[in-house]
Amino acid sequence: MTEDRATTLADRIDRLFQVVRRPNGEQHSHEEVARSCRETTGESFSAAYLWQLRTGRRDNPTKRHLEALAGFFQVPPAYFFDDEQGRVIAGELELLGALRNSAVRDLALRAVTLSEEGLGTVADIVEAIGRREAQRGKGD
Repeated sequence: MTEDRATTLADRIDRLFQVVRRPNGEQHSHEEVARSCRETTGESFSAAYLWQLRTGRRDNPTKRHLEALAGFFQVPPAYFFDDEQGRVIAGELELLGALRNSAVRDLALRAVTLSEEGLGTVADIVEAIGRREAQRGKGD
């Protein structure tokens, strides 16, 4: 999900499932999330309905349903209601997703103790490698 592209409700819900996971790394199930939302709202909220929202087959949930989803995934409800806040939160989710990769996390943790100059050097190296890999991808 890029910052320049408007996203649908389905995109936003799917991104939450992709990034916000159980401690063991597995995705939450539709039933697990729906049950939590039922308990939170007291309203009907089935796994099938959640799947329909996630895949775009339905796109008109109640405000309470979206607030329950936001609560379950621990994001502000504005993620669903405010495009600007949605973009900011989506960026934070991208970071969270990147940090799930142990190699990225290890590199970030090692970089914490570097000086500003050292961080700049690492950023330059990562950028150069990224450009080289992008060029290699174009030549394939």
